[in-house]
Amino acid sequence: MDTGSVSSSFEQLLAPQDAPPWWLVLVTAVLALVLVGYRPLWRLTRAVVTVAHEAGHALFALLTGRRLHAITLHTDTSGLTVSSGKPTGLGMIITAAAGYPAPALLGLGYAALLGSGRVTVMLWATLVMLAAVLVKVRNVYGVVTVLVLGGAVFGVSWFGDELLQAGFAYLAAWFLLAAAVRPVIELQRSRRRQRGPGVSDADQLARLTHLPALLWVVFFAVVCLAALVVGAGLMLAPVEQLHPILQR
Repeated sequence: MDTGSVSSSFEQLLAPQDAPPWWLVLVTAVLALVLVGYRPLWRLTRAVVTVAHEAGHALFALLTGRRLHAITLHTDTSGLTVSSGKPTGLGMIITAAAGYPAPALLGLGYAALLGSGRVTVMLWATLVMLAAVLVKVRNVYGVVTVLVLGGAVFGVSWFGDELLQAGFAYLAAWFLLAAAVRPVIELQRSRRRQRGPGVSDADQLARLTHLPALLWVVFFAVVCLAALVVGAGLMLAPVEQLHPILQR
């Protein structure tokens, strides 16, 4: 392949796109809230959050020097990431703590890219992330889930026009930012009902750090809410510049 064409394609990938119509950003925000808040839909869309959750565990396991073995995604939208290494210490703590904030931080990263007009970069970065997760998925349902998500992202990025790509990208960012909060709420509710030693990330962190599990739940909530606020500001900023009504 010609070096010049490769360079041109790379520059085109990184080039910022124009800000989308103001109504698209707001409509996708409302749709994201529906996907999170309407229980029948949430039972399906929660699988996306699980992929991001387990990807967070996997990424930080690798970054802290642990050996990553497998990722499993279950039909009830739960998941499990298996890694090996020292069973205690900072690396294990960071790995255990990474799951619940991961969807929010991923959504924040998406918001930063979209706020700077880099829709294409966001979509192709998502494909790279899903491909990396797929390598470590070890069950059929997990493979199908990741392939369906990857297929949707690829289809939009390759065949969709700019408006469709922007709508899909903004919906994904809004969804992750909003959806990250709900599992934290569900976590605390399940902890209230549990009897005996808990097996949640918060309970595991409590045993590792000797800090109350509730403190870790609060930490998860603060990170997710902060990401939602900052991410919303990043995505709405370009829209405010285009639509005078939103500047008031």
